[in-house]
Amino acid sequence: MVTTPTLIIRQLGTQDYQETWQKMQQFTDNRSEETPDEIWLVQHPSVFTQGSAGKPEHLLNQSHIPVVQSDRGGQITYHGIGQQIMYVLIDIKRHKANGNDLSVRDLVSALEQSVVKTLADYHIDAYPKPDAPGVYIDGRKICSLGLRIRKGCSFHGLALNIKMDLTPFRQINPCGYAGLEMCQLADFVTEDEANCEKVSAKLVNYFREILGYNTQQVINK
Repeated sequence: MVTTPTLIIRQLGTQDYQETWQKMQQFTDNRSEETPDEIWLVQHPSVFTQGSAGKPEHLLNQSHIPVVQSDRGGQITYHGIGQQIMYVLIDIKRHKANGNDLSVRDLVSALEQSVVKTLADYHIDAYPKPDAPGVYIDGRKICSLGLRIRKGCSFHGLALNIKMDLTPFRQINPCGYAGLEMCQLADFVTEDEANCEKVSAKLVNYFREILGYNTQQVINK
């Protein structure tokens, strides 16, 4: 695989979902052929997000948690503190121009495999499903995934449950699947290991290796 330019990693801490979403749209609309690809690592305060083709019946109960209509793919999911979000702002068409045969399906697979490899470091056997994007452990979902492609570039990404309150997932059919049970890293490891910062470093490294980035630059906010 031909290596790609520098990948910029932004550690954004805790950010409002809608504000971050708007910034992703602006970044994508304003980027040029020379703009480096970026990963944004973030956590969001409690929010339900509904994908562009989402069906309202998958929200089972109204509550104080806001519901945001998003432009990503997929159905409804939940974000909260203790869940590691990794947004991937990737120029897919530039990968192709550089000799890397990268499709949207390849990008989805790279995200899923980054999670699978990360969880393997904790001796957890996780796997993707070809008919239901995301990552699963014994039939339970630990990671949700949704992308938007605009001008040949991606935004949105994955949400990996680390150590959070999973209760709000009971108010929805997660990702449109009735009865789907959610899980998190804290169900399988020690309290010290269920740490977003430690997990995100592994996620980024595996993602970088899979897509062949030769260098990375980390920026705090």
